[in-house]
Amino acid sequence: MTVLETTDPITNTPTPPAVLEVPAVPEVPDVPAEAGNCSAPQQQQPDRRPDGHDRYTISEVVVFTGLTAHTLRWYERIGLMPHIDRSHTGQRRYSNRDLDWLDFVGKLRLTGMPVADMVRYAELVREGDHTYGERFELLESTRRAVLDRIAELQDTLAVLDRKISFYAEADLDAGLVRQVREDVREGVREMERVR
Repeated sequence: MTVLETTDPITNTPTPPAVLEVPAVPEVPDVPAEAGNCSAPQQQQPDRRPDGHDRYTISEVVVFTGLTAHTLRWYERIGLMPHIDRSHTGQRRYSNRDLDWLDFVGKLRLTGMPVADMVRYAELVREGDHTYGERFELLESTRRAVLDRIAELQDTLAVLDRKISFYAEADLDAGLVRQVREDVREGVREMERVR
């Protein structure tokens, strides 16, 4: 049993103390099919190596994922990552499967899923196929929360669109008023010249 009192390296906020029972970790996690290869969009991704030759250093994984080395170590420490292989010198060596897992974890973070739930999901994956039902429930609950958030954002977007339209029309009206005033002034000046 492990008690974690730490700071989330992503948001730099303290996380509540958590008691985690970390089961024995199999060599490689079960990566959901929907995880895909959705690399971080912010930069050009290097090519992945073929399976069997896919031993990446932590620095290379930083480039692939956009995560910091500190975050990768933290994920491993709290049980969000499986056991990561080590080189003969003790350096972490990640595989393509680890990159897929990190990508899936990134998607879970985007949903707003709490870290504790992500760790629970990782534990369920490590426990094996008999946990499919629990995994389904956890992901389905997260999906419902995402749909609720999308509905809230769509409502918010509609309000913003109405305000933007209002100000665009007000600005257009103000522009027309300015043009009419300028035309009137020009007409007055023209009349004064004619006199």
